[in-house]
Amino acid sequence: MTTAAGAWRERLAGYAFVGPFLAVYAAVLVVPLIMGLYISLNNADLFGRREWVGLANYVQAMGDPVLHQALGNTLVLALLIVPPLTAIALMLALALNRPGRLAAVLRGVFFSSLVLSVTIVTLIWRFILVPDAGLIAEGLEALGRPPIPFLSDPDLVIPAIAVTTLWWSLGFPIMLLLAGLQQVPGDIYEAAALDGASRWTVLRRITLPAIRRTLLLVVMLQTAAQLQIFGQAQLLTGGGPGGASRTIVLYIFEVSFGRWELGYATAIAELLFGMILTLTLLQYWLVTRHEEPRP
Repeated sequence: MTTAAGAWRERLAGYAFVGPFLAVYAAVLVVPLIMGLYISLNNADLFGRREWVGLANYVQAMGDPVLHQALGNTLVLALLIVPPLTAIALMLALALNRPGRLAAVLRGVFFSSLVLSVTIVTLIWRFILVPDAGLIAEGLEALGRPPIPFLSDPDLVIPAIAVTTLWWSLGFPIMLLLAGLQQVPGDIYEAAALDGASRWTVLRRITLPAIRRTLLLVVMLQTAAQLQIFGQAQLLTGGGPGGASRTIVLYIFEVSFGRWELGYATAIAELLFGMILTLTLLQYWLVTRHEEPRP
Protein backbone atom coordinates (compact mmCIF):
# COMPACT_ATOMS: atom_id res chain seq x y z
CA MET A 1 0.00 0.00 0.00
CA THR A 2 2.83 2.36 0.79
CA THR A 3 4.38 1.85 -2.62
CA ALA A 4 1.04 2.41 -4.34
CA ALA A 5 0.38 5.54 -2.28
CA GLY A 6 3.84 6.89 -3.07
CA ALA A 7 3.35 6.24 -6.77
CA TRP A 8 -0.01 8.01 -6.63
CA ARG A 9 1.54 11.02 -4.90
CA GLU A 10 4.24 11.21 -7.55
CA ARG A 11 1.59 11.07 -10.24
CA LEU A 12 -0.37 13.86 -8.59
CA ALA A 13 2.82 15.92 -8.33
CA GLY A 14 3.39 15.43 -12.04
CA TYR A 15 -0.18 16.50 -12.82
CA ALA A 16 0.33 19.57 -10.63
CA PHE A 17 3.38 20.57 -12.68
CA VAL A 18 1.75 20.12 -16.09
CA GLY A 19 -1.74 21.18 -15.02
CA PRO A 20 -1.31 24.95 -15.54
CA PHE A 21 0.20 24.43 -18.97
CA LEU A 22 -2.59 22.03 -19.98
CA ALA A 23 -5.22 24.48 -18.74
CA VAL A 24 -3.74 27.37 -20.76
CA TYR A 25 -3.26 25.10 -23.80
CA ALA A 26 -6.87 23.97 -23.66
CA ALA A 27 -8.15 27.54 -23.19
CA VAL A 28 -6.08 28.98 -26.04
CA LEU A 29 -6.14 26.13 -28.58
CA VAL A 30 -8.47 23.25 -27.80
CA VAL A 31 -11.57 25.23 -26.80
CA PRO A 32 -11.36 27.61 -29.82
CA LEU A 33 -10.90 24.58 -32.10
CA ILE A 34 -14.06 22.94 -30.77
CA MET A 35 -15.97 26.23 -30.96
CA GLY A 36 -14.75 26.70 -34.53
CA LEU A 37 -16.01 23.26 -35.49
CA TYR A 38 -19.40 24.11 -34.03
CA ILE A 39 -19.60 27.50 -35.75
CA SER A 40 -18.61 25.93 -39.08
CA LEU A 41 -21.78 23.84 -38.90
CA ASN A 42 -23.94 26.95 -38.62
CA ASN A 43 -25.00 29.83 -40.82
CA ALA A 44 -23.46 32.46 -38.54
CA ASP A 45 -22.52 36.12 -38.80
CA LEU A 46 -20.43 38.55 -36.75
CA PHE A 47 -23.46 39.69 -34.72
CA GLY A 48 -24.09 36.35 -33.03
CA ARG A 49 -26.86 35.00 -35.27
CA ARG A 50 -26.55 31.25 -35.75
CA GLU A 51 -28.64 28.79 -37.73
CA TRP A 52 -27.73 25.11 -37.84
CA VAL A 53 -26.98 24.00 -41.40
CA GLY A 54 -24.89 20.88 -40.78
CA LEU A 55 -22.30 20.22 -43.48
CA ALA A 56 -23.75 22.76 -45.92
CA ASN A 57 -20.78 25.13 -45.49
CA TYR A 58 -18.34 22.34 -46.32
CA VAL A 59 -20.38 21.32 -49.36
CA GLN A 60 -20.36 24.96 -50.49
CA ALA A 61 -16.58 25.08 -50.05
CA MET A 62 -16.11 22.01 -52.24
CA GLY A 63 -17.82 23.79 -55.15
CA ASP A 64 -16.50 27.33 -54.58
CA PRO A 65 -14.36 28.36 -57.61
CA VAL A 66 -12.89 31.35 -55.76
CA LEU A 67 -11.72 29.04 -52.96
CA HIS A 68 -10.24 26.66 -55.55
CA GLN A 69 -8.29 29.53 -57.08
CA ALA A 70 -7.11 30.67 -53.64
CA LEU A 71 -6.05 27.12 -52.81
CA GLY A 72 -4.07 26.87 -56.04
CA ASN A 73 -2.37 30.22 -55.38
CA THR A 74 -1.48 29.16 -51.84
CA LEU A 75 -0.01 25.82 -52.93
CA VAL A 76 2.04 27.48 -55.68
CA LEU A 77 3.37 30.01 -53.18
CA ALA A 78 4.31 27.24 -50.77
CA LEU A 79 6.14 25.36 -53.53
CA LEU A 80 7.97 28.53 -54.60
CA ILE A 81 8.99 29.39 -51.04
CA VAL A 82 9.61 26.28 -48.91
CA PRO A 83 12.18 24.35 -51.04
CA PRO A 84 14.27 27.42 -52.01
CA LEU A 85 14.04 28.81 -48.48
CA THR A 86 15.28 25.55 -46.99
CA ALA A 87 18.12 25.21 -49.51
CA ILE A 88 19.28 28.83 -49.21
CA ALA A 89 19.06 28.74 -45.41
CA LEU A 90 21.13 25.54 -45.35
CA MET A 91 23.83 27.01 -47.60
CA LEU A 92 24.04 30.19 -45.56
CA ALA A 93 24.07 28.26 -42.28
CA LEU A 94 26.96 26.13 -43.54
CA ALA A 95 28.83 29.26 -44.58
CA LEU A 96 28.19 31.05 -41.27
CA ASN A 97 28.92 28.06 -39.04
CA ARG A 98 32.41 29.21 -38.15
CA PRO A 99 34.01 31.39 -35.48
CA GLY A 100 34.94 34.97 -36.19
CA ARG A 101 33.58 38.47 -35.97
CA LEU A 102 32.53 38.62 -39.64
CA ALA A 103 30.41 35.47 -39.34
CA ALA A 104 28.75 36.87 -36.20
CA VAL A 105 27.95 40.15 -37.96
CA LEU A 106 26.51 38.34 -40.99
CA ARG A 107 24.37 36.14 -38.76
CA GLY A 108 22.90 39.30 -37.27
CA VAL A 109 22.36 40.81 -40.72
CA PHE A 110 20.48 37.79 -42.04
CA PHE A 111 18.39 37.50 -38.88
CA SER A 112 17.52 41.21 -38.81
CA SER A 113 14.81 41.01 -41.49
CA LEU A 114 12.83 38.62 -39.31
CA VAL A 115 12.22 41.26 -36.62
CA LEU A 116 10.46 43.54 -39.12
CA SER A 117 6.68 43.54 -39.23
CA VAL A 118 4.87 42.41 -42.35
CA THR A 119 3.79 46.02 -42.94
CA ILE A 120 7.38 47.27 -43.06
CA VAL A 121 8.43 44.36 -45.27
CA THR A 122 5.67 44.99 -47.81
CA LEU A 123 6.41 48.73 -47.86
CA ILE A 124 10.07 47.99 -48.60
CA TRP A 125 9.21 45.64 -51.42
CA ARG A 126 6.56 47.93 -52.86
CA PHE A 127 9.30 50.56 -53.25
CA ILE A 128 11.31 47.91 -55.09
CA LEU A 129 8.60 46.32 -57.27
CA VAL A 130 6.18 49.10 -58.30
CA PRO A 131 6.53 49.96 -62.01
CA ASP A 132 6.39 53.72 -61.41
CA ALA A 133 9.50 54.99 -59.60
CA GLY A 134 10.30 51.60 -58.08
CA LEU A 135 13.92 50.56 -57.61
CA ILE A 136 13.81 47.89 -60.32
CA ALA A 137 11.85 50.20 -62.64
CA GLU A 138 14.44 52.95 -62.20
CA GLY A 139 17.23 50.51 -62.99
CA LEU A 140 15.45 49.26 -66.11
CA GLU A 141 14.76 52.83 -67.20
CA ALA A 142 18.45 53.64 -66.87
CA LEU A 143 19.13 50.71 -69.20
CA GLY A 144 16.50 51.93 -71.66
CA ARG A 145 14.03 49.14 -70.92
CA PRO A 146 10.35 49.41 -69.96
CA PRO A 147 9.33 48.74 -66.33
CA ILE A 148 7.98 45.34 -65.36
CA PRO A 149 4.54 45.31 -63.67
CA PHE A 150 5.37 42.73 -61.00
CA LEU A 151 2.30 43.47 -58.88
CA SER A 152 -0.27 43.82 -61.67
CA ASP A 153 0.72 40.99 -64.00
CA PRO A 154 -1.11 37.72 -63.14
CA ASP A 155 1.94 35.71 -64.18
CA LEU A 156 4.40 37.70 -62.05
CA VAL A 157 2.48 38.55 -58.90
CA ILE A 158 2.87 35.13 -57.23
CA PRO A 159 6.68 35.02 -57.81
CA ALA A 160 6.89 38.61 -56.50
CA ILE A 161 5.14 37.64 -53.26
CA ALA A 162 7.33 34.54 -53.03
CA VAL A 163 10.54 36.60 -53.30
CA THR A 164 9.24 39.04 -50.68
CA THR A 165 8.47 36.19 -48.30
CA LEU A 166 11.82 34.51 -48.94
CA TRP A 167 13.68 37.69 -48.01
CA TRP A 168 11.57 38.15 -44.88
CA SER A 169 11.59 34.54 -43.67
CA LEU A 170 15.25 33.63 -44.18
CA GLY A 171 16.56 34.48 -40.71
CA PHE A 172 14.67 31.96 -38.61
CA PRO A 173 15.58 28.82 -40.64
CA ILE A 174 19.23 29.94 -40.64
CA MET A 175 19.20 30.17 -36.84
CA LEU A 176 17.59 26.73 -36.50
CA LEU A 177 20.07 25.13 -38.88
CA LEU A 178 23.01 26.87 -37.20
CA ALA A 179 21.85 25.47 -33.87
CA GLY A 180 21.67 22.00 -35.42
CA LEU A 181 25.10 22.29 -37.04
CA GLN A 182 26.70 23.38 -33.79
CA GLN A 183 25.46 20.19 -32.12
CA VAL A 184 27.45 17.97 -34.53
CA PRO A 185 30.62 16.76 -32.74
CA GLY A 186 33.80 18.23 -34.21
CA ASP A 187 35.60 14.90 -33.77
CA ILE A 188 33.59 13.46 -36.64
CA TYR A 189 34.82 16.16 -39.01
CA GLU A 190 38.40 15.67 -37.84
CA ALA A 191 38.17 11.94 -38.53
CA ALA A 192 36.72 12.63 -41.97
CA ALA A 193 39.57 15.06 -42.72
CA LEU A 194 42.14 12.44 -41.70
CA ASP A 195 40.47 9.94 -44.04
CA GLY A 196 40.69 12.46 -46.90
CA ALA A 197 36.92 12.85 -47.35
CA SER A 198 35.85 15.53 -49.79
CA ARG A 199 33.53 18.39 -48.80
CA TRP A 200 30.68 16.82 -50.74
CA THR A 201 31.19 13.50 -48.96
CA VAL A 202 31.30 15.21 -45.56
CA LEU A 203 28.09 17.10 -46.37
CA ARG A 204 26.26 14.04 -47.69
CA ARG A 205 27.49 11.42 -45.23
CA ILE A 206 27.98 13.43 -42.03
CA THR A 207 26.34 16.85 -41.97
CA LEU A 208 22.97 16.17 -43.57
CA PRO A 209 22.27 12.97 -41.60
CA ALA A 210 23.29 14.73 -38.37
CA ILE A 211 20.87 17.64 -38.90
CA ARG A 212 18.13 15.58 -40.53
CA ARG A 213 15.58 16.29 -37.84
CA THR A 214 16.41 20.00 -37.84
CA LEU A 215 15.85 20.10 -41.60
CA LEU A 216 12.55 18.30 -41.09
CA LEU A 217 11.56 20.87 -38.46
CA VAL A 218 12.40 23.73 -40.83
CA VAL A 219 10.36 22.20 -43.66
CA MET A 220 7.39 21.47 -41.41
CA LEU A 221 7.36 24.94 -39.84
CA GLN A 222 7.76 26.72 -43.16
CA THR A 223 5.09 24.62 -44.86
CA ALA A 224 2.62 25.45 -42.11
CA ALA A 225 3.62 29.13 -42.21
CA GLN A 226 3.46 29.56 -45.98
CA LEU A 227 0.06 27.88 -46.24
CA GLN A 228 -1.16 30.69 -43.96
CA ILE A 229 0.25 33.61 -45.97
CA PHE A 230 -1.94 36.65 -45.48
CA GLY A 231 -0.22 39.98 -44.88
CA GLN A 232 2.00 39.97 -47.95
CA ALA A 233 -0.88 39.26 -50.33
CA GLN A 234 -3.23 41.72 -48.64
CA LEU A 235 -0.79 44.63 -48.42
CA LEU A 236 1.08 44.16 -51.70
CA THR A 237 -1.79 43.36 -54.05
CA GLY A 238 -5.05 42.99 -52.13
CA GLY A 239 -5.42 39.59 -53.77
CA GLY A 240 -5.33 41.02 -57.29
CA PRO A 241 -5.16 41.26 -60.16
CA GLY A 242 -8.38 39.34 -60.63
CA GLY A 243 -7.72 37.12 -57.63
CA ALA A 244 -4.37 35.95 -59.03
CA SER A 245 -2.68 36.47 -55.65
CA ARG A 246 -5.60 35.73 -53.32
CA THR A 247 -4.55 33.17 -50.70
CA ILE A 248 -6.77 30.98 -48.55
CA VAL A 249 -6.34 33.09 -45.42
CA LEU A 250 -7.00 36.28 -47.38
CA TYR A 251 -10.18 34.68 -48.72
CA ILE A 252 -11.20 33.71 -45.17
CA PHE A 253 -10.68 37.36 -44.17
CA GLU A 254 -12.81 38.57 -47.09
CA VAL A 255 -15.62 36.13 -46.32
CA SER A 256 -15.58 36.92 -42.61
CA PHE A 257 -15.26 40.70 -42.61
CA GLY A 258 -16.38 41.55 -46.14
CA ARG A 259 -19.41 39.30 -46.50
CA TRP A 260 -19.99 38.62 -42.76
CA GLU A 261 -20.37 34.88 -43.46
CA LEU A 262 -18.64 33.71 -40.30
CA GLY A 263 -19.87 30.13 -40.49
CA TYR A 264 -18.63 29.63 -44.04
CA ALA A 265 -15.31 31.33 -43.26
CA THR A 266 -14.84 29.07 -40.22
CA ALA A 267 -15.53 26.01 -42.36
CA ILE A 268 -12.77 27.09 -44.77
CA ALA A 269 -10.45 27.67 -41.82
CA GLU A 270 -11.16 24.16 -40.52
CA LEU A 271 -10.39 22.71 -43.95
CA LEU A 272 -7.12 24.66 -44.00
CA PHE A 273 -6.27 23.35 -40.54
CA GLY A 274 -6.91 19.79 -41.70
CA MET A 275 -4.75 20.29 -44.78
CA ILE A 276 -1.85 21.72 -42.76
CA LEU A 277 -2.10 18.91 -40.20
CA THR A 278 -2.20 16.25 -42.93
CA LEU A 279 0.79 17.68 -44.82
CA THR A 280 2.80 18.06 -41.61
CA LEU A 281 2.16 14.47 -40.52
CA LEU A 282 2.90 13.23 -44.04
CA GLN A 283 6.22 15.06 -44.12
CA TYR A 284 7.16 13.65 -40.72
CA TRP A 285 6.24 10.12 -41.79
CA LEU A 286 8.15 10.31 -45.06
CA VAL A 287 11.34 11.46 -43.34
CA THR A 288 11.23 9.22 -40.27
CA ARG A 289 9.68 6.01 -41.64
CA HIS A 290 13.08 4.30 -42.10
CA GLU A 291 14.54 5.44 -38.78
CA GLU A 292 14.94 2.95 -36.01
CA PRO A 293 12.87 3.76 -32.92
CA ARG A 294 14.85 5.33 -30.12
CA PRO A 295 15.17 3.33 -26.90
